[in-house]
Amino acid sequence: MFWSSIGRLRLAAATALLATTPAFAQSTGQVTGVVKDSTGAVVPGATVTVTGADGAKHEASTSPDGSYTVSGLPPGNYSVSAAHYGFRTVLQPSQAVAAGGTLTVDFTLQTNLSEEITVTAMKREDVARKVPFSLTATSEETLRVRGATNIEDVAANVGGFSVQNLGPGQSQVAMRGVSSGQIARDQPGVKEQVGVYLDESLISMSLFTPDLDLFDMNRVEVLRGPQGTLFGAGSESGTVRYITNQPKLGTTQWFGELDGSTIQHGNQAGSVKFGFNVPLGEIAALRASAYYNALGGYIDSPGIKTTADGSIQPDPTTTQNNVNTGKRFGGRIAVKLAPIDRLTITPRFLYQKTQMDGWNRIDDYNILANPFTTTRPAVTLGDRELFIQIREPYTDKWYLGDLNINYDFGEVELTSITSYNVRDILVVRDAGALTSSITGGSIGQPERVYSLNAPLYDATGGGDPAVPNRKPATTFTQELRLSGTQDPFRWVLGGFYAHQTRDYGQNLPVTGFTAISGIPSHSPIDTLAPPDSLFFSELSYKLDQFAVFGEGAVALSDQWDFIAGLRYYHFSEDKKQLFAGIFGEGPNGEVVSQPGNTKADGVAPRFILSYKIADTTKINAQVSKGFRLGGINDPLNFSLCTPQDRDTFGGHTNWNDETVWNYELGAKSKFLGGKASVDVSVFYMDIHDLQASVTAGTCSSRVIFNVPKARSLGVDLQFEVAPTRNFDFTFSGSYDDAKSQSTLTSTAPDGTVSIVSGIRSGARLPSVPIFKFAAAATFQWEVRAGYLAYVTAVNQFVGYRYTQFGDEDLGTLNIPAFGANTPGAPYTASVFTYNPKMPAYDIVNARIGVKQEKWDFSLYGNNLTDERAFLALDRERGTLARIGYLTNQPRTFGASLRVNF
Repeated sequence: MFWSSIGRLRLAAATALLATTPAFAQSTGQVTGVVKDSTGAVVPGATVTVTGADGAKHEASTSPDGSYTVSGLPPGNYSVSAAHYGFRTVLQPSQAVAAGGTLTVDFTLQTNLSEEITVTAMKREDVARKVPFSLTATSEETLRVRGATNIEDVAANVGGFSVQNLGPGQSQVAMRGVSSGQIARDQPGVKEQVGVYLDESLISMSLFTPDLDLFDMNRVEVLRGPQGTLFGAGSESGTVRYITNQPKLGTTQWFGELDGSTIQHGNQAGSVKFGFNVPLGEIAALRASAYYNALGGYIDSPGIKTTADGSIQPDPTTTQNNVNTGKRFGGRIAVKLAPIDRLTITPRFLYQKTQMDGWNRIDDYNILANPFTTTRPAVTLGDRELFIQIREPYTDKWYLGDLNINYDFGEVELTSITSYNVRDILVVRDAGALTSSITGGSIGQPERVYSLNAPLYDATGGGDPAVPNRKPATTFTQELRLSGTQDPFRWVLGGFYAHQTRDYGQNLPVTGFTAISGIPSHSPIDTLAPPDSLFFSELSYKLDQFAVFGEGAVALSDQWDFIAGLRYYHFSEDKKQLFAGIFGEGPNGEVVSQPGNTKADGVAPRFILSYKIADTTKINAQVSKGFRLGGINDPLNFSLCTPQDRDTFGGHTNWNDETVWNYELGAKSKFLGGKASVDVSVFYMDIHDLQASVTAGTCSSRVIFNVPKARSLGVDLQFEVAPTRNFDFTFSGSYDDAKSQSTLTSTAPDGTVSIVSGIRSGARLPSVPIFKFAAAATFQWEVRAGYLAYVTAVNQFVGYRYTQFGDEDLGTLNIPAFGANTPGAPYTASVFTYNPKMPAYDIVNARIGVKQEKWDFSLYGNNLTDERAFLALDRERGTLARIGYLTNQPRTFGASLRVNF
């Protein structure tokens, strides 16, 4: 009886389960459809994303016939989007999926233009074509296909944006021709003219703007013209923003990249990169990426030999090959937390280390290695050669931690961004040319003394053997803002605080100098300089900045929009300076102490008026102000200066804030049925108190002079056309006519008036070309269902430019510069001629590849014409000790594989 009852219960349970199975199967629905292009051809491999009201995402890829199905969807409202490389992402708004029902959503994709990329240039999301000022947003994939791997390459693809290469990890960033000239390593107090951000975190550092790896970037935004209203100091003439891919909830993704290349005239390079995105339950996700780049070298140096008396000389019979190899490695990790629908919390940590073994420099004339010497081995350096007695390593360790908190109240969003930056930088240069011009040329010591090894340590942080525990540079920032995103009035209101500290020092140890020469390396009252250190400095900076800002955009009518914004800022800077060693001491052998402080406040307004001619065309007029904070000059190296140079360059303790008023008229338009676009801006920038960086004659010092008036006028142009899914063409170019409108003069004791460092009315502003453009074309075709082959070619043109004010007056050097005391004198020539103007150049890159949904394999060639470009003039002690040029990487061939699962 008992067992028969159990059997009846089992039978009843099975019957009930069978009866409910159809109801369970019918409790979910599905979305299905077909994805085609504008010609009606199906698009295989497109990614279709179905997003529920709770934020949960479901993805599928279209099959070879363009169809897709996303099943297992609980009943509810869903938005559906379709995306594919080369097309605009299309989003269908929320639609209902019923239990057991099928929702059909078909897509027609239009060819993509960069103007359709979503950007956050105004601290809110918008497509690029709707932003009412000049900007370029380039995706990471586009940059990679064009051969871009660093900020210098990014600039080469964008009009109105210039990056002057000043050595490993060192660059001068400028926009729209607003540039004050080459910044040197021993000018740590100089501020930026272009702000650089990683997402919302400020990362720019004058001269040492981080050279970020572009792996797992979403895009790079280049905002032209003053952005100080929203982005503050450092964004005087523009802003660059690296935008990373953020963690995605409910998505598992693995991606990686392998690359290998060989450099003509050099050695090999390669990289390994890997990343992933994983959900951490339903309310969190983690995204991480890591990379390792082996950087190839292409600069050689003659060997060295030691003579019987201990002198060091070049050995032309031997060669040190590829002295500028290096590596860059690091990674990022971010976690996104969404405990409730309205709140997201995203902490992130980044680490990157760059190590270079030497400089990308060509020596045209070196006082220790040239073809004119008769008492030292004559050396004729090759097209990609310099002369060094010791290696010149560069190390940059960068740590960044930030926290982004966003809360959506509905019509208002609250955003908090907290960041903490740490930079530890060591630059070592072979200062043998500089030192020998003093110990041999000026003091008259013999070869055994002037040829001693002379490493110059430039340290922001540790690495200097005399001060191994110097603290690294730190920057803490906090921004808090509210924003309203609802039409017809959108606004942002916020506050910003920054605290920066930087301890910096130089040390020039010439081991054996005192023992061999009998000359003390420092005076008896100089207790700061270590033994045999001919120059030693300790500098400490502390800068605090506070600002409040606001901007509002109102739709006056269907056609007219008006934007007004204002930023109030206050900053203060304190600086401590100590200089020692026989090259840095005062006139009585004392340690030079020159503390200082400076402070300023001001406002930076912006006004934009937009008129919509049609849905596809808008005209924008803008008036805006940018600013660059002032600072405190270093004292001159008194013992090295001539009396005239002391009079000319001395006494300039501080420099003032630099300001720019920008007047701009621009237009953005789409045509050819949305398959082409143009973005053009005409601007005039009125510059006040330009902070000109100049070399202080024979003093081996650099100072900042304020040039009262300067201006830059020009045109930015970007044109894109994608007539079919198979072909697209992009042109980005600029014309920048930037000149000084003031003349700086100096009066000598005898009454002679001279122009200071070539700063005269009508002189070109340095480091930026007048003409610059990049043109890129891609042709792609389907070789089989789901497989695309593509060919991309890029031509980058950079016009001629000068490195510093006064370079237009250079070009000849009387040799031997120090008469009979010159190392290697007598010479076989009396004049050395060189070109102080950096000639115009073209770089041509190309790539051919095949890709499908999960991988992309390509072969590429960069600098196909093997152009040897001169990027900047590099000099020591004016031009008396060395004249050289920073140069680019020669012709390079490689292969790349990218995977995505």
